[in-house]
Amino acid sequence: MDVQFLVSLLIILATFALYIGIAIFNTAKATSDFYVASRGVPPIFNGMAIGADWMSAASFIGMAGTIMLLGYDGLAYIMGWTGGYLFLTFLLAPQLRKYGRYTVPEFIGDRYDSHTARVIAAICTIIISFTYSIGQLSGSGVVIGRLFEIDAKLGTMIGVVLIAFYSAMGGMKGITWTQVAQYLVLIIAYLIPVIFMSLQITGNPIPWISYGDIVGKMGEIDRDLGISEYFAPFTNGTKWQFIALMFTLMAGTAGLPHVIVRFYTVSTMKAARWSGAWALLFIGLLYLSAPAYAAFSRFILLTQIAGSQISQLPAWTKSWVDTGKLQVADGNGDGVLQWSELVISNDIVVMATPEIANLGVFVIGLVAAGAMAAALSTAGGLMISISSAFAHDIYYRLMRPNASDKQRLKVGRWSIVIATLFAGLIALNPPGVITQIVAWAFAIASGTFFPALVLGVWWKRSNAKGVITGLLVGLAVTLSYIFAAKYGGFTILGIIDTGAGVFGAFAGFLANVIVSLSTAAPSQKLQDEVIDLRYPEQMTYKDGEVWMHDGETETIK
Repeated sequence: MDVQFLVSLLIILATFALYIGIAIFNTAKATSDFYVASRGVPPIFNGMAIGADWMSAASFIGMAGTIMLLGYDGLAYIMGWTGGYLFLTFLLAPQLRKYGRYTVPEFIGDRYDSHTARVIAAICTIIISFTYSIGQLSGSGVVIGRLFEIDAKLGTMIGVVLIAFYSAMGGMKGITWTQVAQYLVLIIAYLIPVIFMSLQITGNPIPWISYGDIVGKMGEIDRDLGISEYFAPFTNGTKWQFIALMFTLMAGTAGLPHVIVRFYTVSTMKAARWSGAWALLFIGLLYLSAPAYAAFSRFILLTQIAGSQISQLPAWTKSWVDTGKLQVADGNGDGVLQWSELVISNDIVVMATPEIANLGVFVIGLVAAGAMAAALSTAGGLMISISSAFAHDIYYRLMRPNASDKQRLKVGRWSIVIATLFAGLIALNPPGVITQIVAWAFAIASGTFFPALVLGVWWKRSNAKGVITGLLVGLAVTLSYIFAAKYGGFTILGIIDTGAGVFGAFAGFLANVIVSLSTAAPSQKLQDEVIDLRYPEQMTYKDGEVWMHDGETETIK
């Protein structure tokens, strides 16, 4: 048996056993466990869980590859995804935590006092989370397919079974502590290869400092080869696409239901703010490393692979050609592989890097385990969002308000299993690469929840008719633009499908404001609740309970 395969398998099985063990140990016994982990997660661990929730297969597997292939233009992903956390931490997270609900649709339904708004928000949650989860399951298929040297489709179905099991078992409580473990696995797995590559290529073990020299050298190589320079801006799209994509990812971050719900798992507003601060630190470790990964991998490919005899290519190239994610063709028949004849999917760059840089079997196995941790952690959070949108916001709040805890947990668990299976079936033949699919989910969140939440927290005049219209118009505009740009070739100012959120958000804000101003104002009670959200001293819940807040603890008066 191949040593690399055996080592990788043992590392992945050990991490799987860890995740499942944590899920079983933290099995949800009540709905508060299942949806918000009983609001008892310390901020530093919640920050790790947010980091794992956030750093999906798109970040771990796709980010460095996207930057490697797009160069400067790929930085929109890093700036958008990181900057969005500032939006979320300062604009929304503490206020949403103060309102004290379980889910985003529940906040919208109660803030606007509208069952219709709640249902539409629940449907938007399911659409966003479902789209996002397709990317995660597709990513797990890439990892498992390469590890077992099987078709990525079969790898995807193995991932589906695992996610369905531990998500349904532990709920938010189990997933939170599983994600803490997954964060540690994925960040160690991400940093070790890039540090060793930095040491190999530059003699400096600090990649964040050393990769600038490599980018400069690549500029010379690019000019010699006659290809567009790696750091030249807007060579793969217009500057409007760059700005639109960056905005879409920022606004989408602030509107993603599975990320927002993480701020409901802490005890206070202060803890919610600190969770955001810790999350930024933990996320930054990976996002600041992605450009270094991209630069080192591209440099090795340019200097060691391009220009080689096709008959003498390293063994790792054949393994990846077999997965369908790498194409090598001798277009001019000279027996030498030119840069233009190497077609590499951005989804395999990080996975292939340990082999490209010859870092050894242990590092290859560790990266595989990290990639699986990234895909599984985000997929788990997404499945909880889908489950809570259906089981809590539709089943419990609308269909069966008298349902017992046991019935609600049962519905929640079954909705996770069914949603995971459906997402897995679509992920067998995904409609785009991982980062593209994930960008669509962000675009939908930008057009729907970002306007609804910002206006819901910061504009007391926004009313039920306004938010319903805003959600529907934002959703329709975003989806229409994605389909028109991807399948019809339609663009405005060169903005393609991944930047669709800028149009959806504008339409959502405009529709909400116009309709709210054209119709009756919300009740004085609702307006007072919105004003109260901005102050940490006191909070009022719907059942007449007044919770006093002293900055550290909360008690019912």
